[in-house]
Amino acid sequence: MNGSWWKGLVLPAVLLVLAEIAMRINGSVSLSLAAPSDIFAAFGGILMDGSLLVATRDTLVAACAGLILGGVIGLLLGILFGLVETVDRLMEVTVEAIRPIPSVAVLPIAMLIFGFGYRMEIAIVAFSCLWPVMIMTRSAMSGIEPRLLEVSKALRLSTIDRVVKIVLPAALPRIMVAFRLAAAIALVVAVTVEIAVNPLGLGYGILIAQQALQPAVMLAYLVWIGVIGWALNVLLSLAQNRLFGRAGRVEMAR
Repeated sequence: MNGSWWKGLVLPAVLLVLAEIAMRINGSVSLSLAAPSDIFAAFGGILMDGSLLVATRDTLVAACAGLILGGVIGLLLGILFGLVETVDRLMEVTVEAIRPIPSVAVLPIAMLIFGFGYRMEIAIVAFSCLWPVMIMTRSAMSGIEPRLLEVSKALRLSTIDRVVKIVLPAALPRIMVAFRLAAAIALVVAVTVEIAVNPLGLGYGILIAQQALQPAVMLAYLVWIGVIGWALNVLLSLAQNRLFGRAGRVEMAR
């Protein structure tokens, strides 16, 4: 890790100090803003009473389950479309017609099918995560060296062996990038669904705090969601660098 990483904290620290001073001088009683010290105190309160931990668990369960479900489906479809050109052509119009639909637009359908709770939220998150994984996997298939596939045919490998031994190892760095992008989408969509309709998780905590006119608590939840998103990205980035090294970083830069 670069020894000057702390320099990136200078600007946020200065902004926090200025915000604290401004709020104290003006004596603001805003229903939408709070001083950083009040946000920190509110964070301690919801942490101590357990509500933050419960909400975090609910959101992460839905986000991770949806990411895994949507990611696996997207991975399988991407491999299929990438390897079988006929299927790719037949499904192109269908995919391009469904893919642009916003995830929140399918909320009414998901609610009719699953009702409130984890299943509905997981379904929406999976729908959102499916597309980036599928598209990047299909793109990764087209980027595989053709001679590798020719060798697999010469060796008379079965379709499953060809995928496991040739296709996946060659495409894995870009697939990992797809899952990193999908992980960020999963968290955003999970919180959005909770704010909109689902009475659980961090999004619902934000909604309740807003309705109770508690801006410090509301912003504490918001900051915590940012910390979780940052932590997920760091963990996936470390895993990508550990598994693929320079190749993983090159794929991310493309």
